[in-house]
This record gives sequence, C-alpha cells and structure tokens, in this order.
Amino acid sequence: MGQRALILFAHGARAASWAAPFERLRDLVRARLPGADVSLAFLELMEPSLPAQVAALAAAGIEEVTVVPVFLGQGGHVLRDLPLMLDELRASYPALRIDAVGAVGEDPDVLRAMTDYCVGALGAASAAPKGGV
Repeated sequence: MGQRALILFAHGARAASWAAPFERLRDLVRARLPGADVSLAFLELMEPSLPAQVAALAAAGIEEVTVVPVFLGQGGHVLRDLPLMLDELRASYPALRIDAVGAVGEDPDVLRAMTDYCVGALGAASAAPKGGV
C-alpha cells in the first residue's frame, strides 16, 4: 500500500480563532493514525486551500488522499463545490487517488455524540448557578 493522507476539509472564516477546534480535531486524528499524513484544508478565507494541500501532498509522494468534510450537513459546499474541486484535482493529479466521504455531521455516531452533548447540556444548565453558566 502506498503513502496515505487524510485531509479534514473545513469552511474557513476570517477569525483565526475559528480554526482552533479543527486543529484540535486534526491533532486527535493524527494521534490515532500515526502511519497517515493528517492535515487541514479550507474552502475559503483560510490557508491552506484544498488545492494547495493536495498539491503539497502530491509533491511529498502521497498516493492516496481521503477528504473528510468537517461540515454538519451536506449543503451546497459539500454537494456542489467539493465535487467540482475534486474533479479538477483528479484531472491535475491523475496518479493520485482522491476520495471523499460524506459530511461528518451526517454520520450516525457523530449525531449520537452530539445528541449526548445536547442532552447533557440541559443537566449542566440546570446545575449552573442562576444568572448564567
């Protein structure tokens, strides 16, 4: 098997602090996949872009890339923009296998974890002192 990479693909924002949870997620995934290159890429407003990250991975000799959209749902960016970008990247890097999975928020296990968090929030809010968290 050739060298593999996982790209966590997020939207991006103007505020640099917005990337912090995605960076933590990247670090947690890296810890679980020591044999794979795990990185972040952004649709807009932040770097690296998905094309720039794929170019860097191809230059580093990566042979397989899986893109994980870290979006809550399959909106326009995941349904339209990402497939177009992937088609262009596949044409630019024909020797590189590029796959994508569905939006992370659509996964049943992720939805269960989010449900658990939301349900727990009601208990946490009830236990908080009056006037705020």
